Amino acid sequence: MPPPTLDTRPVILVVDDTPDNLNLMHALLRDTYRVKLANSGERALRLARTEPLPDLMLLDIMMPEMDGYEVCKQLQAEPFGRRVPVLFLTAKSSVEDEEYGLSLGAVDYITKPISPPIVLARIKAQLQVKRAADILLDQNAWLTREVARRTRQIENIQDVTIFALASLAETRDNETGNHIRRTQHYVRTLARVLQGQPGFEELHDESIELLFKSAPLHDIGKVGIPDSILLKPAKLTTDEFEVMKTHTTLGHDAIAMAEAMLESPTDFLRYAKEIAWCHQEKWDGSGYPRGLKGTEIPVSARLMALADVYDALISVRVYKPAFSKEEAARILREGRGKHFDPAVVDAFELVEQQFAAIADRFADP
Repeated sequence: MPPPTLDTRPVILVVDDTPDNLNLMHALLRDTYRVKLANSGERALRLARTEPLPDLMLLDIMMPEMDGYEVCKQLQAEPFGRRVPVLFLTAKSSVEDEEYGLSLGAVDYITKPISPPIVLARIKAQLQVKRAADILLDQNAWLTREVARRTRQIENIQDVTIFALASLAETRDNETGNHIRRTQHYVRTLARVLQGQPGFEELHDESIELLFKSAPLHDIGKVGIPDSILLKPAKLTTDEFEVMKTHTTLGHDAIAMAEAMLESPTDFLRYAKEIAWCHQEKWDGSGYPRGLKGTEIPVSARLMALADVYDALISVRVYKPAFSKEEAARILREGRGKHFDPAVVDAFELVEQQFAAIADRFADP
């Protein structure tokens, strides 16, 4: 015995409270379409939600309890229902009735007594329109998913590339370990505390995520520092420190050169430039490379300044042992209004334990 064939013909739901009318429409349609019959508005809505879902509805208006207008309203209120074209099939023939039915979302209005060829032609035309609309809707849904997938792919490539570049710079400085991981998490933690506060209006969910991604590039300029200075196993001389300080400008200029290759600036690279150039600036104007003071220093760099110093304090350096987290916190508080933005220090005090947890989570091997 051959397997049963799958019936893929369109489904027509016929709604009418008169049995003779239902029988007439069933006889007219059954050779071409799969037909579902409903003798009330309530049953019509129930069948409209039941597989196989209708591709089109022929709907009488004058029915007891729930008329065709109400059925159309309720169908249009549901997402799936808006994809089901409704053709009113009714004895109500005034212009006002037709205008009202079409205003509810019906695609056609056919008056009784019907002409079978006209009914079949209009059903065929509306099914063709629906098929085209469904194809477009499916294509749009596919395109939306594909754009989202490609966007995630590009973002992942961006994240990996940025982290690889930052890690390359850090490999030249054998003391830093997981420094870039810790500092980017410190920055995001501070930004979330300051989000919505006066003076920090630029901090919203999207910009905070960009800051998180940009933070690893804060020391990218170190690739331009000679090994004799960068890897010196002792404290730097004054002249050597002046050379080391140029890593801020080297980093900014490298990112700016990359940005110049784009057609338009991006927020991501703007934050990266700000952080690389200004994270060594101090609130009182005594930092470098430009001696910016107070709110002249970009928000991104103010966050990075505290995150960078905190991590340096709790890490071993050739010129000092690692301080305890408590001692590092005390030094940050002492720098409030001098080295650091007071608001950023206040934010740190609220999340000091989170900083400690980040440091433990990404501790150096």
